[in-house]
Amino acid sequence: MILVADSGSSKTDWIITNSDSGTLEFTTKGINPFFINEREITRIFSQDSEIKKYAEQAKEVYFFGEGCSNPDKREMVSNGLSQIFKNAFINVENDAVGSAYATCGHSQGFTCVLGTGSNIAFYDGEEVQYGKHGLGFILGDEGSGAWFGKKLITGYLFGKMPKTLKKDFKETYNIDKEVVIKNVYQRPLANIWLSSFTPFLSKHRSDTFTESLINEGLESFIRTHLIPYPDHRHFPCHFVGSVAWHFRDALEVICKKHHIKLGKVLSHPIKELTEYILKERVEV
Repeated sequence: MILVADSGSSKTDWIITNSDSGTLEFTTKGINPFFINEREITRIFSQDSEIKKYAEQAKEVYFFGEGCSNPDKREMVSNGLSQIFKNAFINVENDAVGSAYATCGHSQGFTCVLGTGSNIAFYDGEEVQYGKHGLGFILGDEGSGAWFGKKLITGYLFGKMPKTLKKDFKETYNIDKEVVIKNVYQRPLANIWLSSFTPFLSKHRSDTFTESLINEGLESFIRTHLIPYPDHRHFPCHFVGSVAWHFRDALEVICKKHHIKLGKVLSHPIKELTEYILKERVEV
């Protein structure tokens, strides 16, 4: 039995493959080792009924997660998972690696993640070369759900949001300065809380304020993370994540403006990632 996981801060998509019973897909809470510890990782995943059911049968676990960008963080996640999957070989990689496998296969290209957070990497067909500007949701994460959440909240609190939008925003979320400060500065997982406001943009796509904000965020990501690569026009640029998927029409326009070859845009790369993993295992 093989488990493949694609994890962001908000949620983790899983696929279990078994030669006897086929495949099973399910979703659990997400993790990010920059914000939680090894014990918390074990606690979060061990509470899920599907994981409980198959943990002892698992022989291989391939986990691709946000925040697993250095050896220490990968080891933390691996140790947390090993407390659950005690009979399995466990391999942990950053989510950018999983995105590259899912979108590029063995071809060269850029792979970008636009979800709760954002990042970019170049894949040469064998290895992933990480971007240089990933500073997290406080200083960076341009074009991510957390970035859009910050912009919506400040637009609302600073009085820059149009009256009709402001009314609906207030009725939907009912937040004030005190609520924002508590959730951003005093409670854990502020990035997830900020990202939870992003659906408001989809709801009001017809408004010029929200459409301008969407374009600003995507443009900021492209200019900050992709255009600095001298060869950014020479290879396809793939995107994964909920933000990329829901705003793919705007993404297409911006990429065309900058003469960028837009490749695949996937909301959830877990199926393509699993297909890649299984194919590589057979070939090896």
